[in-house]
Amino acid sequence: MIRLYDYPMSGNCYKVRPLAAFLGIELALIPVDFYPGRAHRDAAFLAINPLGQIPVLEDGDLRLRDAQAILVYLAAKYDGTRTWYPSHPETMGKIGMWLAFAERITATASAARLHDAMQYDFDIERCRAEAHAALQILDEHLWFAEAGGAAWIATNDHPTIADIACFPYIMLSEEGGISREDYPAIRRWTDRVKGIKGFITMPGIFPR
Repeated sequence: MIRLYDYPMSGNCYKVRPLAAFLGIELALIPVDFYPGRAHRDAAFLAINPLGQIPVLEDGDLRLRDAQAILVYLAAKYDGTRTWYPSHPETMGKIGMWLAFAERITATASAARLHDAMQYDFDIERCRAEAHAALQILDEHLWFAEAGGAAWIATNDHPTIADIACFPYIMLSEEGGISREDYPAIRRWTDRVKGIKGFITMPGIFPR
């Protein structure tokens, strides 16, 4: 069985769980006490991931860290239809671009959430300002995509791992003092993500 080192409140860990659910993959969840225990910094976990980050996925002899890398792997290996990670070069390039953008959301909106909810020492005003700048970029992209008949970040008619990668920390942004009120295209898109058959929730992310 595929093992996922997991923390229920982590948006990065959450990214893996809905994709696995969409693909019918059963995960064995290995809990990591990220907060308040900071178990991701213990020697035992550093032997698994020397970067001290979650999630980590183990599939047989393969061990992968980084949520975006895990999404690519699961979609490429276990989605026989290749709808979550299409093999068309142009679409793969777009998905890769938005996976990198998801890291930007993590570095800003997630950092603001860690500051407010878990007492992490970040420059909160900078985190919020840069998160809003990222949300504006995505909102404009989605607005123009909708105008052209596309429902998703990287494709027209089916969500991809780009949507999954960007979704969690946008939905959790309010926990870092970052309102989504001024981003109507993002709000419509998050409703579409919640409407995907088999969608699952996490603390702070609720059904549509």
